Amino acid sequence: MTDLQASLIVIGIALIIAVIAYNKWQEQKERKNVEKAFSTPPDDVLMGGGGDTPDDEQVKREPVFQYAPAAAEPDAETAPGLQPEAYAVPSEAELPPAEEYVPHDLPIDDVIDCAIPILPDAPLRGEKILSLIPGLRHIAGKPVHYLGERANGAWELVAQGGAYSTVVASVQLANRAGMLNELEYSELISRLRQIADELGAELEVPDMQDVIARSRALHEFIVEYDAKLSINLQASKAPWAMDTLLMALERQGFERRPDGRLVMPDGDNGVLFSLSTNVTPASPTTSHLTLLLDVPSVAPLRDGFGAMVACAKALASRLDGVVVDDAGQVLTDEALAEISSQITAFYESMEQAGISAGSTRATRLFN
Repeated sequence: MTDLQASLIVIGIALIIAVIAYNKWQEQKERKNVEKAFSTPPDDVLMGGGGDTPDDEQVKREPVFQYAPAAAEPDAETAPGLQPEAYAVPSEAELPPAEEYVPHDLPIDDVIDCAIPILPDAPLRGEKILSLIPGLRHIAGKPVHYLGERANGAWELVAQGGAYSTVVASVQLANRAGMLNELEYSELISRLRQIADELGAELEVPDMQDVIARSRALHEFIVEYDAKLSINLQASKAPWAMDTLLMALERQGFERRPDGRLVMPDGDNGVLFSLSTNVTPASPTTSHLTLLLDVPSVAPLRDGFGAMVACAKALASRLDGVVVDDAGQVLTDEALAEISSQITAFYESMEQAGISAGSTRATRLFN
């Protein structure tokens, strides 16, 4: 063995010893850090009153928005927001039913809406809120409503003269115009933050991922069930004169709405089906009428399709016409019965999906 080789061996052994020693030193250092991290922490500003409060009474004091109406004044030990339990999101079974915090006649639905609480330090006047929200009544075609909780726990649409301990901005997640997407939700939250700042309140923001997932699911439902069904009336001979035709349609029960649509009312301020003359208002005649049923917007008990078929047959008899499909083929009773059975199955499928045809929820989604 040469002197060089011996020197290299000695140097190698020294390096190994140095590495082992360094690792031991690091291990002792980390052990001390861990022990320090898990030792008794200093007073936390979110914990109870300070050094005089026993450890087992120290509770995180975080704001908790609760939809339950206000009851008798609770004592400090049981006040909402001061509970010692973990702040986990409650399961659906633990949440109070919607009717306990929002009357049925108010436009909020925990399935199709996203509720965004605005939490003030002191009651807010309705006039102040209304002065800040005119430009935020809709976001990308989806309506936004504002609900306030009065001192007695009653909820109402924010109005002049009201004083509200909590305000909720409620945005509809989807409709026929599309779903609420990430960009629109971010814009809504940004503008609501500005409003909350003006009101001296805190905004409690729902998780975007959850909101967008709900929005997407609702939009997929709308796309799947967005069905409109038409039947047509064709003149057998000469075209119909528009002035005579309109009088016949009025006698049949049609109403002309402010927007110019001809609709058959359902007796409850709703619409069973509509009718198009397929010509401009200035046209003197038409030879083709189209009756249109918005299937998911009409409750099964209304039998919108049956009423539409009966109306088409009555008009055909009165106006000397024939009931045809979109291709101009005569619609037989057998064909109409088959369509009716398909609509029945369609309604059953909607019911199973949890959104009944003709319900307030369906009417809002298919708007």
